Amino acid sequence: MTVSITGLGTYVPDETITGEAIAAESGIPEEVVVEKMGVREKHVCPPDDDHATDMSVTAAERALADADVDPADLDVVVYHGSEYKDHVVWSAAAAITDRLGATNAYATESYTLCAGAPIALRQVTAQLETEPIDTALLVAASREEDLVDYGNEDSSFMFNFGSGASAFVVEATDGGSVNDEADRFDGRARATVRASAAQTDGSFAGDVVMPAGGSKRPPSEETVREGLHTLDVPDPDGMKERLGPVSLPAYLSVADTALERSGFDRDDLDFVALTHMKRSFHERVLDELGLDPGSDGYYLDEFGHVQSVDQALALERGVETERLEPGDLGCLLAAGTGYTWSATVIRWRG
Repeated sequence: MTVSITGLGTYVPDETITGEAIAAESGIPEEVVVEKMGVREKHVCPPDDDHATDMSVTAAERALADADVDPADLDVVVYHGSEYKDHVVWSAAAAITDRLGATNAYATESYTLCAGAPIALRQVTAQLETEPIDTALLVAASREEDLVDYGNEDSSFMFNFGSGASAFVVEATDGGSVNDEADRFDGRARATVRASAAQTDGSFAGDVVMPAGGSKRPPSEETVREGLHTLDVPDPDGMKERLGPVSLPAYLSVADTALERSGFDRDDLDFVALTHMKRSFHERVLDELGLDPGSDGYYLDEFGHVQSVDQALALERGVETERLEPGDLGCLLAAGTGYTWSATVIRWRG
C-alpha cells in the first residue's frame, strides 16, 4: 500500500503585525525581534473573525480542490491544531466536518502542540494502512497569538506566535511500489509519505502554561483581573538552561530515526520543513543535517510560528521559491512544548 499527500492548502489572515510594532509594544529592540527571533511580520486574527474553524475550513477547501476530492468522499477528518479554538471542551473537528459537507467522514482530534503535523500525518497514515478507509483530511489552525502578553518578558520566546491554518488530503492505494504512486493517483500525488519518529521529555510539561482556565484554577473575576489568561513561562531561565543541551540532539534524533526507518540517511535529504524558531537555531539544525539553510529549507519570518501549521507553510513556500522540487526527499520536522519532537519523511512529487 502507498500513502500519499494529494492535496495541500493553507490560509493566513489579512491583518499583520510587523517586527517593528512588536518591538515597540514589548520594549525589546527591533533588531532582536526581526533578526534574532526572526519575525519581520506575522499574520494575526481580528477578535470577531478567523476563528480556528473558519481558518481550517478555508485551508481544507483549498486542499480538497488541489486534490480534486469531494468532501463526501472523505472517510475521516482529523483536527491537529491548537486547543485554543472557538470554544473550550468542544470538537472543532466535528464542526469543520459539518461545514465542509463531509457527510461520510468521522471526526477526531489529535493534539501534540507544535509537534502536531508530523505526528498527525503518522497517525493517519497508520489508519489508512490498517483500516478499510482510503481518504483522510488533516486540518490545523492556530491563533495563539491572542494569548501572548507582549508586556511579559518571561514569555518573550512566544512573541513569534502568528495565526493561520493548513490542510492535507491524504490518500491510500493498494499495489505497486512507492515509486509509481503518481500513476496510481492519476498524477495527483504531491508527496509519498514514508516513516516517522517522535520522542518526549515530559520534564518540560510545566514550563509553558496559561495559569488559569483549567480545573486547577477555573476562570473567575479574580483570574481575569490578575491577567492569568495569557501564556506564561514560570521559570524562563531554568527552562532555557535545561532545554539548551537536549533540543538539538532531540531534533537530530527524530530526523535520523525517521530517515533510517524510511531507508535513507542524512546524505539523501534535500529539504526540511521546520518549525519556526530563532533564526540562528534554525540554521544550526539544517547545518547539522548537512543542508544549506539558504536553499534546503524555508525560514518563515513573514509568518512567525503558527504552531503545527508551520510545516505546510514551509512546503508551500519551498515550492514557490523552487527550493523544493519533484523527486526531493523531504522531512517535516517539528517540536512542541511539553516537550515533544517529531519527524515524518516524505518524497516530494510536485
